[in-house]
Amino acid sequence: MKQKFEDLLSLVIKENASDLHIAVGRHPTLRIDGSLTPLTAEEIMTAESAQDFVFSMLDAKQRERFLQEKEDDFSYNFRDRARFRVNIFFQRGYMGAALRLIPAKIRTPEELNMPPILIELLKQQGFLLIVGPTGHGKSTTLAALIDYINRNQADHIITVEDPIEYLFTSDRSIIDQREVGSDTSDFHRALKSIFRQDVDVAMIGEMRDADTMATAVTAAETGHLILSSLHTNNAAQTIDRIIDTFPGAQQQQIRTQLSSTLIGIVSQRLIPRLSGGLIPAVEVLIANSPIRNLIRENRIHEIDLVVETSLDMGMISLNRSLMDLVRKGEISMESAVSYSLNPEELHAIMKGY
Repeated sequence: MKQKFEDLLSLVIKENASDLHIAVGRHPTLRIDGSLTPLTAEEIMTAESAQDFVFSMLDAKQRERFLQEKEDDFSYNFRDRARFRVNIFFQRGYMGAALRLIPAKIRTPEELNMPPILIELLKQQGFLLIVGPTGHGKSTTLAALIDYINRNQADHIITVEDPIEYLFTSDRSIIDQREVGSDTSDFHRALKSIFRQDVDVAMIGEMRDADTMATAVTAAETGHLILSSLHTNNAAQTIDRIIDTFPGAQQQQIRTQLSSTLIGIVSQRLIPRLSGGLIPAVEVLIANSPIRNLIRENRIHEIDLVVETSLDMGMISLNRSLMDLVRKGEISMESAVSYSLNPEELHAIMKGY
């Protein structure tokens, strides 16, 4: 099974797939350009072969923990050719796995087709969030931004991740990467420690609870640049999610803190490209005075309109980004409508082109 395991990982790399799925009763399946592709030339996974596949990645201690907790997240280094972010789990009593390929090369914001305004946001102190659905490139964008700072500024950067995904090589900056579980007990504790570690920039892989969010906002208040991600659909929903995570009595305080520390929110979707592959459509909210006032006064429902009407200030609505990609011949109109959160508005914008 070891050889079969390595052959499947090699195939992920060869086919430039983003993910590999292992499930009993199914062929191993790749996700290529956003679509699931069963490997019908491979045998259907049995309970035994799925277990062998999962155990091929684990040492004795990891096996014991997995059998006790029934699921686990970790990173796996494959022959120094590639890294995978791995989630293993049980379903209907059988073992399964989802492996996300982490490219060895960290791409630049330009290579990722990110808007240039993102680089300007990195020059500030405060809170910058990269948001979007699962599997739409948030970690890749965060890595690109961190490496841009690494190559262009002399800063101390600390990342807190679960698990560590991209591996950074210190350039002009010093980068310390801490993994939850092996280097620190949890996100909250690691974040509290940065105040004693002479840090300039911190990247939190994902904000999962109120304690982590509160500490991150406080760190942003004290003159640090804090980057993180959330599984939300747009900027307004992101602000609501953060505030709603806290008990009612604390929400006004968080609104006030967030309104003063937020730099911006970048929401992205990976859209199938007409020429093959994927390209991001990006909403960019910049926390200017009107946005800060809306957050402070709990008028979050008005934020979408401000973003839509503030193109001259560098803000980009998702629909504007989608239409720009259609106009450049990068994506189809059908894809734009499919990924839009407001198709009626998209059609109205289309008439203006």
